[in-house]
Amino acid sequence: MKDYLVKALAYDGQVRAYAVRSTETVAEAQKRHYTWPTASAALGRTMSAGIMMGSMLKGDDKLTIKVEGGGPLGVILVDTNAKGEVRGYVTNPQTHFDLNEHGKLDVRRAVGTEGFISVVKDTGLRDFFTGQVPIVSGELGEDFTYYFVTSEQVPSSVGVGVLVNPDNTILAAGGFIIQLMPGAEEETITDIENHLKRIPPISKLIEKGLTPEEILEEVLGEGNVKILETVPVSFRCTCSKDRFSNAIVSLGKEEIQDMIETDGKAEAQCHFCNEKYQFSGEELRTLIEEAK
Repeated sequence: MKDYLVKALAYDGQVRAYAVRSTETVAEAQKRHYTWPTASAALGRTMSAGIMMGSMLKGDDKLTIKVEGGGPLGVILVDTNAKGEVRGYVTNPQTHFDLNEHGKLDVRRAVGTEGFISVVKDTGLRDFFTGQVPIVSGELGEDFTYYFVTSEQVPSSVGVGVLVNPDNTILAAGGFIIQLMPGAEEETITDIENHLKRIPPISKLIEKGLTPEEILEEVLGEGNVKILETVPVSFRCTCSKDRFSNAIVSLGKEEIQDMIETDGKAEAQCHFCNEKYQFSGEELRTLIEEAK
């Protein structure tokens, strides 16, 4: 099954809902960054939340999530957009611990709880929208729930999960976001709360082979969900050799000349996808002309 996201309404428009299968997308990030299991879980949960949050945007709008919890994992940075495209990395990808007391990957310990989640929305206007909330759990699902309630004033429930194979590859990844619309009835809220108490972890639902549509039916009840749109999801980086060329030009001719004299060439690497770009001495000399 390919990765994709669904947008839906439920309970006759009282609830807005999103669900995503992101297994292959998170697997691509795991391969590119050689993340160990706990780091994979933290990055994958953030990417899954980011994909769904990106789907709330329009057109060419973009969104950046930064998780700084003060833990050994370092910073988690995720970029996403309204087209289901996402990229991300962690500062220390080879972070892993023994399972926690619940027998699960210890994401809280890796992320830390002394810091913030920041969300920056680029809507193409001069001013960006920035929201920031303290990390309350470190497990990330609860933290994104808190972000929506506190920063965007939208009562929400966020579930994100990643299962990792013994060989460090990704077995399952995905998530859901449920949001109450203004005027949602108490009976609806109680019904959703009861469903959320009963359902297995989101990663288990994906491991069982449930589609995003079926996940929403598990969360919201069969017959309550109306699917509005389906969006393909993929890992996609916007880096290119041209972009790095421009960055090198911006360093100035003296800095570029120093590269030529020191190494005779240069190498640039993208943080988001680990792609490397080589620049020969001749290419660097051309960039010096541009820098002039």
